[in-house]
Amino acid sequence: MKILLISMHSIHSIRWIENLKNSGHHLYWFDISNRGKIDTLETVNQISDWKKRKLPYIKGEYWLSKKMPNLYSSIRSFMEVTENEALEKVIKEIKPDVIHSFEMQAVTYPIVKTMNKYPEIKWIYSCWGNDLFYFQNIPYHKNRIKEVLKRVDYMHADCQRDYPIAFKLGFKGTTLEVIPTGGGFKINELEVYKLPNKDRKIILVKGYQNIFGRAINIIKALERLTGKITEYDVVIFGAHAVVQNYVAVNNLNYTVYGRHDLSHQQTMELIGKSFLYIGNNISDGMPNTLLEAIIMEAFPIQSNPGNASAEIIEHGVNGFLINDPEDVESISNLILEAIEKEKMREEGCRLNKKIALEKLDYNVNQQKIVALYKKVEAGIENNTF
Repeated sequence: MKILLISMHSIHSIRWIENLKNSGHHLYWFDISNRGKIDTLETVNQISDWKKRKLPYIKGEYWLSKKMPNLYSSIRSFMEVTENEALEKVIKEIKPDVIHSFEMQAVTYPIVKTMNKYPEIKWIYSCWGNDLFYFQNIPYHKNRIKEVLKRVDYMHADCQRDYPIAFKLGFKGTTLEVIPTGGGFKINELEVYKLPNKDRKIILVKGYQNIFGRAINIIKALERLTGKITEYDVVIFGAHAVVQNYVAVNNLNYTVYGRHDLSHQQTMELIGKSFLYIGNNISDGMPNTLLEAIIMEAFPIQSNPGNASAEIIEHGVNGFLINDPEDVESISNLILEAIEKEKMREEGCRLNKKIALEKLDYNVNQQKIVALYKKVEAGIENNTF
């Protein structure tokens, strides 16, 4: 098949594409964010640098796009080439059998108009994180999501939770197997970065503090335990500026890495040195960093929006689930319990090692990804829609 993959610049989409290395399909990648080419397979035809001006920049455009997005959207096509226009040109040139878009708001909204013009092209949509779970409750987004799902033929998600939500919002297509956002992990290659449990002294915190992330509540929970965690190093990674400022203002002796300070490889190495990993948010899909903690055998404490995290974590067995991401006292109690119950942590990490090999390994998920497209190909051949 000719498969046109559409995504923003993301480690997850790059890793997904790499799973198709020997699939035999003709692969194209459309750079929806117009940021330039990605480091992926040489055989992938990359389509970038498509955004062109039709009129010189008009003062106030940016302000209008932020303050009055609907109005700006209605006039934008007069000023510059839009995603819909660029995609239509690509469709006419390569005539894809399948279009696969990753993520809803930034990637899939902007192309629905063109996709509606070409109903004969089969459309796969990959649901990432907050796409449906969070945005379904906002009227503007709910309407746009419904418009997309009405047209989509196939849907893939990283957790079971999102399929019933999609059907509730009008999806009538075919669901595909749950697969992690970026595919699997090369577990054997990561083994060298895992310290023995007895040598791990890091409490690792994901530092997101934004519309979804609640890292500061983790830090407040750790502050309550100041006298009880003196033998451990608290390390915060992927930290937003507000988290960095909070640590500095409160003079906390924590190591903090900003949003782009560490590569993915460096992050994995850091997790492999940590005995405890804590992630906290009010909305997410299956958190990729949770999966990375499982693989690197750091005992996870993770929030559980919509019970997505519970699909892989059994509370008190192979991790802890945060029921209320705003409840600092409860989070503090979970951290203390995890520290004190060393045997539980060790048993949990042994179980997670088994889960990683069975569910998260690269080879396992590569086969699932290849099979996903075979299912679509069989559907096209048999016209079973």
